Amino acid sequence: MKVAIVGVSGAVGQEFLRVLDERNFPLDELVLFGSSRSAGKKYTFKGKTLVVKELKHNDDFKDIDIALTSAGGGTSKEFADTITKHGAIMIDNSSAFRMDDDVPLVVPEVNAEDVKNRPKNIIANPNCTTIQLVVCLQPIEKLSHIKKIHVATYQASSGAGAQGMAELEEQIKQIAKGEKPTVEKFAHQLAMNLIPQVDVFTDNGYTKEEMKMFNETKKIMHSDVDVSSTCVRVPVMRNHSEAVWVETEKELSVEEVQKALKNAPGITLYEDNTTYPMPLFSAGEDDVFVGRIRKDLTTQNGIAFWCVGDQIKKGAALNAVQIAEYIVENKLM
Repeated sequence: MKVAIVGVSGAVGQEFLRVLDERNFPLDELVLFGSSRSAGKKYTFKGKTLVVKELKHNDDFKDIDIALTSAGGGTSKEFADTITKHGAIMIDNSSAFRMDDDVPLVVPEVNAEDVKNRPKNIIANPNCTTIQLVVCLQPIEKLSHIKKIHVATYQASSGAGAQGMAELEEQIKQIAKGEKPTVEKFAHQLAMNLIPQVDVFTDNGYTKEEMKMFNETKKIMHSDVDVSSTCVRVPVMRNHSEAVWVETEKELSVEEVQKALKNAPGITLYEDNTTYPMPLFSAGEDDVFVGRIRKDLTTQNGIAFWCVGDQIKKGAALNAVQIAEYIVENKLM
């Protein structure tokens, strides 16, 4: 088993290294790729020093079985044919192929079997906010079809990568010194502030991030469910949070929903509503943490809950590695 990481120097690329190591993924050789700027950098994996190769249009992927890519949508589109032409399975973390009809969009806890149908030999990793959401929705969907979802997200600086985290950290230091914060990565100062805009606005007034949640949830769950969201950037270093309201076809009790979530894969449930998950205490964890489950007071068939997940881990790297694990375990190469 020969695995490649494309974009290894980024936040998600580094998380790929950690997750592959943590989960003892069954690989014999790991090859690292990056831009011309990253080429030559050295990283350690399982005691071995690996040197980053420059990503080029050549035959470097000839013997690669699985390529985990997180180098941006433009790079993914440009190099998809190069990566897959000799048979490598490309598991892509960018938005480049998510809504392509010939590319499965997969969250293993929800629709792992979709990986069997991949005409382009590409599998797309969903948006981080969508991954976190659908992991929680699937157990509820099994109880009763979900008709509508309203969600407000509270997205950490990690959603903007290593540069986003660095800018928040620098702004906090500057404010503490009485200096004017530097604003480059985000549209506005993030420290001591909230920014109700993640990604650019579309013609309907929603941002691209919000429309990702609308479109991706439908595709992953094979559902006609509608999703209306407001995505907010918050001054948290890592881990996204979501306040979610779902309306189901039949009325569900809080106890039914709690039981379903408690028994679902990839979820840690806070059953006592006086305790609840928070970003500060869930960074680096695999699961999505769910709490504050209660009836929605605006509709008889409504349930509300709060969830928190590590955006870089489950929201990106771990989900991709879990897809790879499913492929290997089920001999779907």
